[in-house]
Amino acid sequence: MSSPENPLNLQSLRLDRGEAELRYLRSRRRRTFLITAIILVAAAVTLWLVFSGVLFGQTVQVAPVIKMYPSQAVTLLNASGYVVAQRKASVSSKSTGRLVFLGVEEGSRVKKGAIIARLENDDLVAVRDRAAANVNAAKATLAQAEAELKDARLQYDRLKTLLAQNLISRQDFDAATARYQKAVAGVANGRANISAATAALDEARTAVEYSLIRAPFDGVVLTKNAEVGEVVAPFGAAVNARAAVATMADMESLMVEADVAEANIHQVRLAQPCEILLDALPGIRFPGKVHMIVPTADRSKATIMVKVAFDSLDPRVLPEMSAKVAFLSRPLRADEEQPRLVVNPKALIQKNGASVVFVLRGQRVEAVALQVGPPLGDLVEVLSGLQDGDRVVLQPPKSLKSGDRVKIKEG
Repeated sequence: MSSPENPLNLQSLRLDRGEAELRYLRSRRRRTFLITAIILVAAAVTLWLVFSGVLFGQTVQVAPVIKMYPSQAVTLLNASGYVVAQRKASVSSKSTGRLVFLGVEEGSRVKKGAIIARLENDDLVAVRDRAAANVNAAKATLAQAEAELKDARLQYDRLKTLLAQNLISRQDFDAATARYQKAVAGVANGRANISAATAALDEARTAVEYSLIRAPFDGVVLTKNAEVGEVVAPFGAAVNARAAVATMADMESLMVEADVAEANIHQVRLAQPCEILLDALPGIRFPGKVHMIVPTADRSKATIMVKVAFDSLDPRVLPEMSAKVAFLSRPLRADEEQPRLVVNPKALIQKNGASVVFVLRGQRVEAVALQVGPPLGDLVEVLSGLQDGDRVVLQPPKSLKSGDRVKIKEG
């Protein structure tokens, strides 16, 4: 207990905990409010940057600038097919024999009548030579008979004059007459022998010719089917014999045989202008025209074959190449044979009376003024300002400016 003289002030030693906690809570609420306000402001700024396109860019759709052939704007329908030689032959022999000479290979160009192969024919050549000798012998015999006839005629004429003057006997004249008639028969026999020997020579020559395999027309060898030493027989009649020595085609008869759906055949007519595109020669278009509409349908494919002829043949065009044919509504003009640069019209906007597009440069866009030409189908020709392969923004937003960052819309 404290004394009255030095009283102990216990009340002054008590801590005011309520006021301290109140100050702490107030300070904590201020910090929380400040942090929340900062976060909200940062979120608002971020959202504004995102949606305004400043941070990640506006989302846009782009399309490429391409080259287009004017024929695509006048194409009625397209069909696919193959290049086929209309004149093609499997060259074989008419006789059976062993192949001793083969003078062609794949790709060889041959002229009509040229010998491309030969069978073993020594025996046939000997028969031909003997027949030729028989013809010469028959001619010599005829010459002898004609000389005998000449002498017999002179003798006959002389004795006939003498007989009229009664200077010779009838018996001598009859002998001269018989000799003359015999000479005439001898000449006739000699001429018949020559005809028989000549026929035998022709037969022997034909047999030799059968052993020579010649090109039936001007063309190119596509396949070589036999080798020297193999037996060749007509139609492969002999066992283990080759029927054909080579297969060749007339390269001047190449056409595209395309299958056109029955539902579209009404859009095809004879002599209709066409454009032919070969997979093996991309970027080259060959003009042509409809040569024939085959008057029958393929029931399994519901198609009709159309043969399209080339206006001019190119040596690079080969049989069995795959091809695509565009059937045109009209012939192309001379200025329509080259490709044109085109752009989607949805990319064009008008600024100050000029056509402008936004070209994608990395992740940003650049406003480019264009000089445009007439429309080509659904696209517009570009005369200047763009290059093949450039990508442009479709339906650009009004807020889009040159230099803005953009994000490409997927799909």
